[in-house]
Parts: sequence; structure tokens; C-alpha cells
Amino acid sequence: MRKLDKNLTETLRKTKYFLLDLDGTLYLENKPIGDMKNTLKFLRDKGKKLIYLTNNSSKGAHTYVEKLKNIGFYEEGDLVYSSGVATIEYLNRYYKGKSVCLLGTESYRQEMINGGINVVDGDRADVAVLSYDTELSYEKLCNFVRAIHFGATYIATHPDVNCPAEDVYLPDAGSFIKMIETALGYTPKVVIGKPNNIMGENLKAKFSENDDFSFMMVGDRLYTDIAFGKNCNFPTMLVLSGETTEDMIPSAEKQPDFILESFNDVKNYF
Repeated sequence: MRKLDKNLTETLRKTKYFLLDLDGTLYLENKPIGDMKNTLKFLRDKGKKLIYLTNNSSKGAHTYVEKLKNIGFYEEGDLVYSSGVATIEYLNRYYKGKSVCLLGTESYRQEMINGGINVVDGDRADVAVLSYDTELSYEKLCNFVRAIHFGATYIATHPDVNCPAEDVYLPDAGSFIKMIETALGYTPKVVIGKPNNIMGENLKAKFSENDDFSFMMVGDRLYTDIAFGKNCNFPTMLVLSGETTEDMIPSAEKQPDFILESFNDVKNYF
């Protein structure tokens, strides 16, 4: 265990909301990291709100709620906030009532419709939204780029180039973005998810919270989780239970404020 950091103890006193990355931070391939269930309970008992923050837009938020319940993580008062949900909020704020061509799964399509978005078929739309489409087909891809060609504003839910899987990392939305850029030169006007600060600004507004120190971003990726926290001016905690190793930290553009071997260690700082 690392030497106890008094600055972390002081920061945790101010923290009201823990923004928690999922895979590599709380679990690995759906297996909880250590005694994570009791760590989360410990934080709730301390009056902290848990916000599960994910860039993955291939599933509706309700799917993540069920998954987290099955693992034993989700309790009443917790919140799942994905780049997909943030994109729906963004569309309702800036493109209310506009037609949307979606490159996405049926699950996310239904979440958009339920969120009041005018999702249309065909290649003519006001907005084209690229998400993590695990049901991607060439026909869908061609329809999407035609929509951009015919004038749709191009928006992406998140920039992750790969997604953790059991035996190998798989292409994620960022890979689709690069493919379209390479083939046709189109790039998104806006990218919603981590490391960009839109999700952070949305959460501050959602909870009417102006103090950046009320939030703590916790994750295992330097270039998404930690960079997101820094871009939002939130305190950041890097955990070494996932993708990042100790030797990767010095070269990172955005440096974490605090580093723990595991998020379970946070209990030692209260």
C-alpha cells in the first residue's frame, strides 16, 4: 500500500460525488476488483453519491443499471451516466426537434427515441450521430456518411479507439471516427464523452453544483478518465488496477492528483 496522503484525506472531505469509471476501475471482465461492493457501501454510508461514468454508448443506461445490480454494485440513489445519455441531453439542448441519423445499436436507438430524439431512417438528416455500434454493417456505415455528405452536422458520442474485452481489445467508436476520416476526410464537429468536458458540465448543471472540488474523477485510463477530470477541473484519482501501469504515468500529458493501487484503498483515507 502507498504511503497515506493527507492531501487526499482533505480532498475526500470536500467530495460529494464520485465519478467512477467501470471496467478496470471497479471490475475486470465483470468480476469485482477485491471487496469493491463493500467499498462502495462504505462511501454511501459516508454520504457520498456514486455516479457510474462510462463512455460506452452501445447499450442504454438501463442496461448498465441491471448489470451493476447483478454484480451487486448498484443501489438506490446511484446514477449511471454514459456518453450516450450525455449526447441525448446535448441534442435536446442544441438541436431540439431536429432529425438525427444514428450510427448505433438498436438499444441506443431506443434510448434516443425514449429521450425525445427524432431518429430517422435514410441518409437525409439534420444531425449525424456516431456511437459505439457493435451491430455495425457496411450498409449502415454508407448511409451514415451519405448523411454527412448531404449536410448533416456530425457528432460523436465518445473518442475511445478500443474497448476492453475478454481476450483482446476491440475497435470502439474512435476507430470508426478514424476510418471515416481516412476514407472521406470528415471529422466530428463535437465529441461528447471523456476526455472532453461536456459530461462534466452537464453533471454540474444536473446537481446545481458550482464547486469543482465536489466531484472526484476515478479511473484507470490516463488519456480518458484522468484527462477528463483535468479538463473539468475536478480532482482526479488514478487506480492501477486496470490499463495504466506505474511506468506510463510520467509521460502522460495530464497528471493525476492522486494514485492508488486499487479503489478499495480509498477507505484508508477517511
